[in-house]
Amino acid sequence: MYIEPFGVEQWMNEYETRCRYNLAETCCDSITVAELLDLAGVGRGYLDGLLSMKLTYGDIEGSGRLRTAIAALFEEQSSANVLVTHGTIGANHLVYLTLVSPDDHVVSVVPSYQQHTAIPESLGATVTRVPLREEQGWALDLDELDAAVTPGTALVTLTNPNNPTGALLEREELCAVAAMCDRVGAWLLADEVYRGIDQEGSGTTASVADLYERGISTGSMSKAFSLAGLRLGWVVGPETLLERVVVHRDYNTISIGMIDDALAALALEHAETILARNRALVRSNLTILSNWLDGEDRVGWTRPTGGTITLLRYDADLSSRDFCVGLVEGPGGVMLTPGSALDVEGHVRIGYANAPEALIAGLPLISRYMDGLG
Repeated sequence: MYIEPFGVEQWMNEYETRCRYNLAETCCDSITVAELLDLAGVGRGYLDGLLSMKLTYGDIEGSGRLRTAIAALFEEQSSANVLVTHGTIGANHLVYLTLVSPDDHVVSVVPSYQQHTAIPESLGATVTRVPLREEQGWALDLDELDAAVTPGTALVTLTNPNNPTGALLEREELCAVAAMCDRVGAWLLADEVYRGIDQEGSGTTASVADLYERGISTGSMSKAFSLAGLRLGWVVGPETLLERVVVHRDYNTISIGMIDDALAALALEHAETILARNRALVRSNLTILSNWLDGEDRVGWTRPTGGTITLLRYDADLSSRDFCVGLVEGPGGVMLTPGSALDVEGHVRIGYANAPEALIAGLPLISRYMDGLG
C-alpha cells in the first residue's frame, strides 16, 4: 500500500530537536508531572498510587475513570461513547480504517492535517478537497462544501479549529455541515485536537459528536492539555461505530499504558483548570504575535480564532521550505513549518502557544533574517 510521505512530521523530525527557538511547536507549553499534580491540587502523594501499580495491559479500551473524564468534555456523551487510542493520530487512523473502503468518496476540508487526505487516498478512496481561501479569511464556503457532498459520499472530514489556519467553525456552521452529511447518510469526522482554547468566550466550541448522530470527534491530551508525552487520545461517537473501530484497534493497539491512563484521567478530572491556564497562554501570546506583525510589513496573516497555530504570508522570493531552512539553520535558529508541507506554498505555519519567552526572543530574529534577504 502506497501512502504519501507525511510532510509536516518529516519536517518536525528533521529540525525540532536541533533548533534554538521552536516556533513550529503546536502544543500549549508542556507541563511536568509535578506541575500536573499542582494544577490538580493532589500533591506528590498521588505518586504513591503509581508506585504500587502492577504494570499489566490494563483496561483494554481505557479505564472507566478515564473514559468518564473524556465524556465530560462533551454535552451529550457517556463513557460508552468513548474509545481510548494512541493520540489523535491513532484515533484518526482507526476511523479511516473502519469507515473507508476502495472506491468510496471522501470530502476533506483543506488545508488540513495530512492524515485527512493521505490515509483515505491510500485506502483507495476518491478524495474531493474543499479549500479554505485566504481571500475569504480562511472561512469555509458552505455552498462549495454542499456541492461536493454527493449521494455517494461516505465521509466528510475537517479539523476544528482548523490546522493550520486557526479558523473556527461555530455551532451554527457545524450544524449546517451535519445537515449536508445527513442528506446523503455520510459520516462526519472532526479532528478536534485543538478544541478548548479558542480566543473568545468560554473557549470551547461545540463538538460534532454532540450535534449529529453520525458525528465523530477525535482528540487527545497533546495540544490543549499540554501533555503530548502521554501519547493518549480518543474517538468519541456512537457505540455502534466504536464496536467496529475496536476490531481494527485490536490489531494495532491492544491497550494504552496504565501510567498514561492514570495521569490523563487526573488531568481531565481537572480539565477546566488546565484549559484556563492554556486559554490565558494562547490569548496573551497571540497579542505578542499580533504586536510583532503590526510592525512587520513583510508578513501578513488572518488572525486565528482558535487553536495554537496560524499561517503567515511572507514577502520574499523563496520557497517556503528554503525560507524555513535558512531561518532554522541560520544564527537565530528559529523553527517555523513550511507551508509546502501543508499544500499552502508562500506561507509558513507558526505556533504561538509555547512559552512566551520563545516568542519574545524568536520573532525579532525572524525580522532580522528577512532583513538579510534584501
